[in-house]
Amino acid sequence: MMLGKTANGLFWMFRYFERAENIARLIDAGQRVALTRSNGADDWDGILQSAGVQEAYFEVHSKLTADNAIDFLLRDRRNPSSVVSCIDAGRNNARLVRTALTRETWEATNECWIESRSLLSAKLRPADLPKAIDLIKHKTALIRGTFHGSMLRNEIYNFAHIGTFIERADNTSRILDVKYYVLLPSVHHVGTSLDNLQWESILRSVSAHRAYGWVHNGEYRPSQIADFLILDVQLPRSLAYSYEKIVLNLDYLAADYGERLEAHETAHAIRSTLRSQKIKTIMDNGLHQFLEDFVSRNNKLSQQISEGYRFYA
Repeated sequence: MMLGKTANGLFWMFRYFERAENIARLIDAGQRVALTRSNGADDWDGILQSAGVQEAYFEVHSKLTADNAIDFLLRDRRNPSSVVSCIDAGRNNARLVRTALTRETWEATNECWIESRSLLSAKLRPADLPKAIDLIKHKTALIRGTFHGSMLRNEIYNFAHIGTFIERADNTSRILDVKYYVLLPSVHHVGTSLDNLQWESILRSVSAHRAYGWVHNGEYRPSQIADFLILDVQLPRSLAYSYEKIVLNLDYLAADYGERLEAHETAHAIRSTLRSQKIKTIMDNGLHQFLEDFVSRNNKLSQQISEGYRFYA
């Protein structure tokens, strides 16, 4: 049986690397939106909220500026969710579970850590930001790719995947919520070119821009985008797809160990909600309320899995 600390290390290793990539994509989306606005700092307040670090930012900075927000999200070690902090934490967890990883996965992890630390050793110039974003996305994807291509499909693989998709579901739900309640400056902008550009940026931040175009011919309708990011099981970053994977991997663990935990029931209940919902019902009842409830249930599941590690010991 796997030791609880190994399961914990794998779960958080992949959560942290997923978060590092998500934060990099948020910065990219924020930069694209800010370039179209006269007061770009306002947009960064929404990005900080989406990343869940707005309060932490204002503990460090008295004033919101684009440069400070980007640096806080990328490099500031006082921000536990900065890219640098997440990559450090991901590698530290990888070191704890080194014997559970293939050589290829460990080398990709080290490469990500070394190159990102070098690139982010000093505050970036605006011209260097695209290069940094691309490197982070590439190196974190390389970790996932080497792991996926070289690991046995056993409990190690299952815990890593559960961590990845819990983090991914959290990220997608927060980004979508912020779009509706923070990024859009006024109801008068709904349906305008500004609104469309913001939606395009949000779709890019979750790697869904081209996929959305394939399905909906690039027509930016809020209900269609919400449906795509919440309920479309073909989109790798949707809530529905994430929970199909979470339930699948939890069920593999239940079969391997011959016991179901509270986390299994919670995950199945969340997946059932996503399978049975229609986007019109969600929108009519309140998208914000739906996403707020989802984030709460997703956090509850994460806590239950953490508490369940003692069973896998």
